[in-house]
Amino acid sequence: MSGYRGRFAPTPSGPLHFGSLVAALASFLDARHAGGEWLLRIEDVDPPRCPPGTSETIRRQLETYGLHWDGEIRYQHARDVAYQAALERLAETGLAYPCSCSRKEWRDYPIYPGWCRDGLRHPHRPVAWRLRTDRGPRPVGWQDRLFGEQRFDPVDFGDVVLKRKEGLWAYQLAVVVDDADQGITDVVRGVDLLDNTPWQLQLQAALGMATPRYLHLPLIVAANGQKLSKQNLAPALPTAPGAVNRWLHEALIALEQQPPTTLREAPVAEQLAHAIARWDPARLRAQKHHRMPRP
Repeated sequence: MSGYRGRFAPTPSGPLHFGSLVAALASFLDARHAGGEWLLRIEDVDPPRCPPGTSETIRRQLETYGLHWDGEIRYQHARDVAYQAALERLAETGLAYPCSCSRKEWRDYPIYPGWCRDGLRHPHRPVAWRLRTDRGPRPVGWQDRLFGEQRFDPVDFGDVVLKRKEGLWAYQLAVVVDDADQGITDVVRGVDLLDNTPWQLQLQAALGMATPRYLHLPLIVAANGQKLSKQNLAPALPTAPGAVNRWLHEALIALEQQPPTTLREAPVAEQLAHAIARWDPARLRAQKHHRMPRP
């Protein structure tokens, strides 16, 4: 094994769709081509959005497409202690603060105005916890493996929520803590998360955690231009024999890996072996969208 360690981290709000397959496949190929590990993490920190049984459906879908992970699956719902410890460290250094404001109160502002930075505006209300972006390192930057040099001031995006008023953990803190704890060296994910990265770099610096390399991928969109997502009712990946082979081939085309037409109906293992040996992210174009095919 090399020192490479990647991961696929879906939210189990519904079954995987074609866009999910493209992201998972790119992450898998990047790891296997490097001789590295590929982990599966279920980001289920928001139970109301995660119907029972969905995690098992996702696991079966990945196995059907030949995307086998290393080690045990991590479930974020069991990580409360680690997230709380990170939040307390941030609070002790003044980088996280409680906020009692409602979204309705600041709806006329493009970002949260930071009203609770120096004390609760409504002391008797439940509180969320936010990252104080004006005290972290800024601006922040990184060299994206597809989109090149990126540089942002996290203040422009506002003080992101780290823990919600209901006591649920937010994505930004959980993903940073788990990437560090699992030793993730490379993150391969959709470009819709590119502007989340500045917050994550601030958190990594504040918590003394390493920053992985990032490769953000073009999004897969439907014929109407909408992002493929569970919220937009994207159809679930088929798992029937034959359909799996064709959809895997189309995912490789979406990743611009130029798979031979002769492999379109080939077994999953054969397609993946060919793709792993020839994986080259330099073939990807730095574009925001890629239209979903019709296999």
